[in-house]
Amino acid sequence: MIVDLPDTTVSKISRALVNVREEGGAVALGRVLTLIIVTRQGAQEDVIDVANAASREHPMRVIVLMTNGEDSPPRLDAQIRVGGDAGASEVVTLHALGEAGSTNLESLVTGLLLPDAPVVVWWPDDTPDIPSQTSIGRIAQRRITDAATKPDPSAWVASLGEKYRPGDTDLAWTRLTRWREQLAAILDQPPFERVTGVRVRGASDSPSTALLAAWLRLALDVPVDWGYLPAEEWPHGIKSVTLERESGDVVLERPSPAVALLTQPGQPQHDLAFPRRSLRECLAEELRRLDPDVLYGRVITEGWALLDPPTTQETNG
Repeated sequence: MIVDLPDTTVSKISRALVNVREEGGAVALGRVLTLIIVTRQGAQEDVIDVANAASREHPMRVIVLMTNGEDSPPRLDAQIRVGGDAGASEVVTLHALGEAGSTNLESLVTGLLLPDAPVVVWWPDDTPDIPSQTSIGRIAQRRITDAATKPDPSAWVASLGEKYRPGDTDLAWTRLTRWREQLAAILDQPPFERVTGVRVRGASDSPSTALLAAWLRLALDVPVDWGYLPAEEWPHGIKSVTLERESGDVVLERPSPAVALLTQPGQPQHDLAFPRRSLRECLAEELRRLDPDVLYGRVITEGWALLDPPTTQETNG
């Protein structure tokens, strides 16, 4: 069910939500959080699809907030989606024009938040410099950004530590989960030798490469040689991680975007399914925890401070 509310107010939207639930039989019971998505006009359908997919794991109310330039007359248009049009969530889109979208954005969403439920804010594209200091960011327990959408992903990652406040996270970190799990599993197996050095390589558009290097530098307390590969050699994502040990190198490397090869001394080579994670997977993972990610905070502050600058781009390796 879709209900359009042109030129409306927050109180009218709130009443319409109640009416929609009563008339359509949709209930708010079981909603575990409110997800606020701050995006631009024209990009909302893609992020709504991602949120709807994630809502099957995390039933929630989704508020999609879009603003227009200050030159437009003040006006608030809204749309409510429930049932099959909203996955396991309720979706409220707010399109604020003119002064309605240039003043305190918090006032547009406060009356629509689920009572006594955590608030998560996601900026899928245009992100404020310091998310925690925005009016929307201040009301949220978690604040999600995505370095991969920035014009200069590596510069954004380098600045994360300066901007960090507990509750912040970035999807460049979330995309590392499979790599971190696999590397931890390797180190939990014999011969239990100390790692003496690490080498990390990834595509020039991969902010996750830098975060993986910072995590390994923090976790292993050894030098980490990391850098970006030319696009013609490796176009997207992380390419390889090498762990140097006395008995020989352990190499986890992608020969293609969906597969990784694990090579260890004295063992047969293993083929691993290693596809790049979808946006839906990353968002769903971030919504599983609503407390601050302490390890992420340490990686972008302590780990990053310990990390050497990246190696110059290579033509091989």
